[in-house]
Amino acid sequence: MAILTEKVPENLAGMRLDQVLAELFSDYSRSKLQTWIKAGRVRVNGQELKTRDKLYGGEEIVLDAEAEAVLECEPEAIPLDIVFEDKAILIVNKPAGLVVHPGAGNWSGTLQNALLHHDSNLEALPRAGIIHRIDKDTSGLLMVAKTLQAHHSLSDQLQERTITREYLAIVKGWMTAGGTVDAPIGRHAVDRVRYTVRDDGKEAVTHYRLIERFIHHTFLRVQLETGRTHQIRVHMAHIGYPLVGDPLYGGPFRMPGDCGPELEKQLRGFKRQALHAAKLGLHHPRTGDYCEWEQPLPDDMKALLQALAENDKQHGKR
Repeated sequence: MAILTEKVPENLAGMRLDQVLAELFSDYSRSKLQTWIKAGRVRVNGQELKTRDKLYGGEEIVLDAEAEAVLECEPEAIPLDIVFEDKAILIVNKPAGLVVHPGAGNWSGTLQNALLHHDSNLEALPRAGIIHRIDKDTSGLLMVAKTLQAHHSLSDQLQERTITREYLAIVKGWMTAGGTVDAPIGRHAVDRVRYTVRDDGKEAVTHYRLIERFIHHTFLRVQLETGRTHQIRVHMAHIGYPLVGDPLYGGPFRMPGDCGPELEKQLRGFKRQALHAAKLGLHHPRTGDYCEWEQPLPDDMKALLQALAENDKQHGKR
């Protein structure tokens, strides 16, 4: 059974039940959540409430997400880079540019469409078994559940923060040391596409450490403790080191000083955030064994790193 449990945070106090569910269980559409409320699949402190009933913070919500087949898109024959697959889980290496699941402006051509073509049984799972998301222009590893039992196990592990998620990132600026960003994240008050650090946001913790420093850039290994939308991008920009190529949080493009022609070419041509989900570790839902996968950097980030290193040499920084 895909039973999901959340505690209503104080910042959602005064909102209707359907609004709170939309915030806490954002993987599901609001219409689907409203249907589940009416069907008695949602309990608040053990009781069934109506869609418009207000909550006051601190309540425990239990959602029975096992419902009829959840099919929100059609199967499409899109190639998948499958790193691992068995009867319970599937690990995919997502290329940059591939949207994870359908949404405004992207109703087809997504990873979810590809998964449904790969295995039609996934139509019975929320989001075709996709447990977590990475942004369209972020590359790297994603986990997919193939059964309800696996979906429940992986969702619990994600909530309990026992899943390892490490990213490789190239940021603007010369960092002096690694560290941790512990700053809540919420949707931007004006620009609803963006997220930002705000006091009433959801808890968000990001750990980062240095791999290599260049004249005006730093190569980082980043580990997520929580998994908020755009978390690494928002946190790095918040501390003054936005990701290279980030169209939302990177600020206006400026060519750094001491920049040779090859590096200038790479920087001007890098049209996505320089972020790659490089490592994924979890306890297998069936065996309980800890499993871990790694994927090397994609070619565009390798080329950028090479250009940064060569530029340092040319300017006597190495």
